[in-house]
Amino acid sequence: MNPTNNIVCESFGWHGEKEIFKFQITNSHGNYVELINYGAIVKSIVVPDKVGNKENVVLGFPTLEGYVKDQSYIGATVGRFANRISNAAFPIENKIYHLDKNDGKNNNHSGSAGFNNKVFDFIVEEDAVIFCLESKNGEGGFPGNLKTKVTYKWTDQNELKIEFLAEADESTPLNFTNHSYFNLSACQDKIVNHRLSVKASKILESTADYIPTGKIIPADGYLFLNNRLADIMQEKGLNLYYVLDRDSVNEKPVCELLEEKSGRMMCVYTSYPGVQLYTGDYLNCNIVGEHNKLYSSFDGLCLECQYYPDSPNHEHFPNTIFQSGQVYQETIIYAFDVIQ
Repeated sequence: MNPTNNIVCESFGWHGEKEIFKFQITNSHGNYVELINYGAIVKSIVVPDKVGNKENVVLGFPTLEGYVKDQSYIGATVGRFANRISNAAFPIENKIYHLDKNDGKNNNHSGSAGFNNKVFDFIVEEDAVIFCLESKNGEGGFPGNLKTKVTYKWTDQNELKIEFLAEADESTPLNFTNHSYFNLSACQDKIVNHRLSVKASKILESTADYIPTGKIIPADGYLFLNNRLADIMQEKGLNLYYVLDRDSVNEKPVCELLEEKSGRMMCVYTSYPGVQLYTGDYLNCNIVGEHNKLYSSFDGLCLECQYYPDSPNHEHFPNTIFQSGQVYQETIIYAFDVIQ
């Protein structure tokens, strides 16, 4: 429990006939996160730099309109199945299930069934905001009625803790993540000068449309050991799945991100077996309205802790088919600090 936290809830607009709420969780240092129940989205994370300036370090929009029109999953909870499923189809036992083809011939982030644009119910506890969603059997082509909870906690140590809980009434693929775009300079600069370490020596080999071939290969030229992103990116974006070195999972940070000018650092901890690094090369958000907001390539990067993409189509990948009544439970922690 963290009784020093203060949680404030206020209206953030309407989506159809459903009211959307914004939740601000403030810790004892006055640092805070903002969440909305549309998409179970992380709207902002406000933390100090090395001289004490408190600024938002994730991309977001000032109004609900921005999130409704957004096509880049900014800040969103992604489910039922994060990342891509090849040919928008997968087998369970002897039956083939067909999903929306929303990424060429493939399915990405669950298509029309995606949680990023769903309105969640919510529970506010003393130290947490819990978003709840029920997804019906057949939605987007996915089998089973699914109940999901996404729990957010914000600690005095400036840790955003996210827990995913889910259970379905028949076998279904599950893979949840958070799709926040981080920029520790508070968008004063592009992310290319951020320094990144990923505790992984292997990646998934993928095709040009980001579908795994099934091979797990050495990271080689994509090894991040406190490298500047620009040194690895070489003027083009990255969209890579890193297979985490097992001894680092849950015990030590699986990723460390540093922006030297501000002194801000973020450490990532997770129970998941890997992380998708996406450097935001397809970002192109110009939301027209009272408050225009423009984002472009490399304004933020995602560190999406998750199971392997396209897992249902690769028997040797970690299993993501959860049986009826089997509980899905995974965690992601984004922890913020400063160095001088």
